[in-house]
Amino acid sequence: MSVRKFAAIAAAVALAAFTPISPTLADEPVKVKVFIGSMFEIGQNTGDRAGEFQHWYERYFSQSKPISVKGAINPVYCNDEGVCGSVLGMGKVASSASVQAIILNPQFDMSQAYFIISGVAGTPPERGTIADVSWATWLVDYDLGHRWAPEEGQPGAPTFMPRKGYEKVRLFQLNPDLVGWAMHLTSKTNLKDSESARSYRMRYPQEAARRAPTVKTGTHVTGDTFFHGPGMSAQAQYIAKLYGADDYLITEMEVAGIAQVIQRTLGDRRLLSLRGAVNFDQGNPNETTLQHLDPAPGQTAGGFAETVDNIAAVGSRMVDHIVSHWAEWKNSVPPLPRQ
Repeated sequence: MSVRKFAAIAAAVALAAFTPISPTLADEPVKVKVFIGSMFEIGQNTGDRAGEFQHWYERYFSQSKPISVKGAINPVYCNDEGVCGSVLGMGKVASSASVQAIILNPQFDMSQAYFIISGVAGTPPERGTIADVSWATWLVDYDLGHRWAPEEGQPGAPTFMPRKGYEKVRLFQLNPDLVGWAMHLTSKTNLKDSESARSYRMRYPQEAARRAPTVKTGTHVTGDTFFHGPGMSAQAQYIAKLYGADDYLITEMEVAGIAQVIQRTLGDRRLLSLRGAVNFDQGNPNETTLQHLDPAPGQTAGGFAETVDNIAAVGSRMVDHIVSHWAEWKNSVPPLPRQ
């Protein structure tokens, strides 16, 4: 071998030794047991006013390094136990795009992952109250249909008609066994409340609105439109019943879109939707819908801080159980214990 050829080979070896290798090629992918998705954070992930992700971050990810994912709106965090989480963005498009980017990224093995999509939401005063926490039984898309102004239809008749062709993506029944486990593990969680929330509830005559917060199940209705008022609330319930779902309990903006991504890529039998109610979906009898949408200073519902704490307190019971019993959970949802 010539001196010149040997020198060239030696230089190539030396360069390779000091060239950083992409983490996706150098490391084994993170084996994800539970993925926690939130929609927004108010400021930082810790140390300030908590949004939807902060309590999750402080429980599971405070020692984790951010993992950048092309196509996701925020980094992913993973701990050594296989729990990962991220802030996905608000609305169906932003959040589902982030989820797809994360699932398809080779840095993660999501083949056996359970998903808990969590955040704040609204609730109808006939069925829920401020600081309630709810596991979805069904996900219903509010948007996929035809709508018209009430004065352009029959008086008192519905102003919505489903659009044909969306039957498989407008309604998702979440795994009843998984939802059953969620209620089995979390239904007796001691939820936080506040004096401001207790006072605000008394503005509403409905019995459900006046109760202390509890853990519930029901249909979560996903709409990019922030619908509001008794008429829109009645329409959401009409759509839920039209599609054969349970009573409408939660209005939110993301999960039906996320469910479609997860169903297409992994199957949706390991998906949970967890929401906490921070507002009613309509005003009380003494205010108009617009007054409720734009309240005067000091007239908001209260209870936001307690609700985001409640969401993580409830959800973490499910996360911790799955992780600590992974041998039983990794292949499928185990049978519920007999009561």
